[in-house]
Amino acid sequence: MSRAQWGARDYRQPNGATPYSRKRRGVKLHYLGTAYQDRNHLSCAAYVRQLQAQHMDGNGWSDIGYSFVVCTHGYVYEGRGLARRNSANGNTALNEQDYAVLLMVGSSGLTKPTNAQLDGARDAIDYCRTKGGAGTWLGGHRDGYATACPGDTVYAWAKKGAPRPKTTTPEKGLDMDKKQVFDAVWEQDALRAPSTSTTAKTNPTWKPGNALRDTYDRTNHILDAVKSLATEVAALRAEVAQLKKGA
Repeated sequence: MSRAQWGARDYRQPNGATPYSRKRRGVKLHYLGTAYQDRNHLSCAAYVRQLQAQHMDGNGWSDIGYSFVVCTHGYVYEGRGLARRNSANGNTALNEQDYAVLLMVGSSGLTKPTNAQLDGARDAIDYCRTKGGAGTWLGGHRDGYATACPGDTVYAWAKKGAPRPKTTTPEKGLDMDKKQVFDAVWEQDALRAPSTSTTAKTNPTWKPGNALRDTYDRTNHILDAVKSLATEVAALRAEVAQLKKGA
């Protein structure tokens, strides 16, 4: 998720624009170091903005300290990104040495990352390597700096090479393709619709569940007509503009 998408503040110049002066050895993982409770994903961007405000207004830093942030739902938020030096690893030399990727888990409360989060963190690591030129070294904030970060669970995962979590086998009877899911959603939601469609009078197989589908189809027809009308209006405007030039 880009900075614009999560609503980042502009970083302060000139320090916030300091580039890396050499290639990164690898990636260091972090955790929050405070209590953290999981939240609905709609609130995650606000929490990343809170982190940025804490770093800029509380710590006096030029921007959020991390290169990337990963929420429990597996979304990766761009912090300082690949080009601008992070400020999370402890000191200038350590910041120069490795990218900093935060997993949004705490020292208490929610302490273990979700499978989706591990997948997202793996994506961030791979991105730092393939697009940012990071080497294969992988560790935690505690490597080379006196801290408990990123916590024992995340650190152990990093030391194993950050493997992607194994996918679980779906429970029997729940394996549905897209069409089946689509039809099931239509059936369940449409049954709440009123049986007022004129189609009921002409179609002997019609049932209340068809009402929502009828509305959906009509809406699409209206949208298509609006698009067609907009194209015609644009063409007419072009012709009028040409006529004015000729006049």
